[in-house]
Amino acid sequence: MPSAKIYYDSDADLNILKDKTIVFLGFGNQGAAQAQNLRDSGLPNDKIIIANRQDHYAEDAKSKGFNVEHDFSKAAAAADVLFLLIPDQVQPRVFNEQAAPHLKDNVTIVIASGYNVFYKLLNFKSTQDVVMVAPRMIGSSVRSLYVKGKGFPCFVSVEQDGTGNALSTALALSRAIGATKAGAIASSAREETAMDLFAEQGLWPNIIMLFREAFSVLKEAGCSDEALCYEMWMSKEPAEIFERAAEDGFIAQLKHHSTVSQYGQLNGSLKLDGTAIREHFKEILYNQVLNGKFCQEFSKIEADLEKEGDENPLNQLYKKSEESELGQAEKRVRARLAQLL
Repeated sequence: MPSAKIYYDSDADLNILKDKTIVFLGFGNQGAAQAQNLRDSGLPNDKIIIANRQDHYAEDAKSKGFNVEHDFSKAAAAADVLFLLIPDQVQPRVFNEQAAPHLKDNVTIVIASGYNVFYKLLNFKSTQDVVMVAPRMIGSSVRSLYVKGKGFPCFVSVEQDGTGNALSTALALSRAIGATKAGAIASSAREETAMDLFAEQGLWPNIIMLFREAFSVLKEAGCSDEALCYEMWMSKEPAEIFERAAEDGFIAQLKHHSTVSQYGQLNGSLKLDGTAIREHFKEILYNQVLNGKFCQEFSKIEADLEKEGDENPLNQLYKKSEESELGQAEKRVRARLAQLL
């Protein structure tokens, strides 16, 4: 497969955004960061509208000098560009009911997650542009790196080219938020969704399971709760390892470990047969993520996620997970630490 195209500042023309009214639907971590970066890139403050319900996010936007509109339909009608930055699970209802009917025929709709576009849960007119500008880090880092004059990893794509100018607009927006300084990677809603959901449903569940089972085996061998919690994660060593991996390379970071550790990790990993986990991963990717099975399953419980207590399915999962041997041990250790402080 060919390497992905990478776009830089020289590929993007900020003049494309001249005189355009840009609306941010949502002012959370990403909305706040991207709106400020856009403004600092020279877009007039009076051409930026924050569409947000009356809550602390709206107050934060006002405190930062932005114009806030609580009526989503009114904000949508004014938009030449609409950043859709509210949570995935509420996007279809809010966008389809309150924004879409009022949007201009030639508006550019910007997503930061491929989920709802890939699963075709949003209603677009064929004349509208739909693009993805998706920073690959939390909003606070999108903002802090911009302020430092540095770039950050970002995916960019055209999902619907209604006007014929969607890519030019997507690149201009990417540059305005600071993404093309380090290079924005050409991607797609399908690719972003596949990787994101696969990590959430395949990779990280297995990591959680490995820690859980390793904890139990070492506990049976006589290790204390305190020693295990600190050795396995509370020391923050895993976080440091991943940080080194980002800086030096996934394998090269091992050179920062002791010789015993390097030998043990390299030798051990090469001895493991990945056939079973590979098939497990394929099952998740093709028969859970890409075929829409997870989306259908999640859609059935979306309304319940607004409920309180044990009626909320997410709370039920937390409760069950916290009852594990690892969860109970950590609770005891943290309780002891609180008593010492």
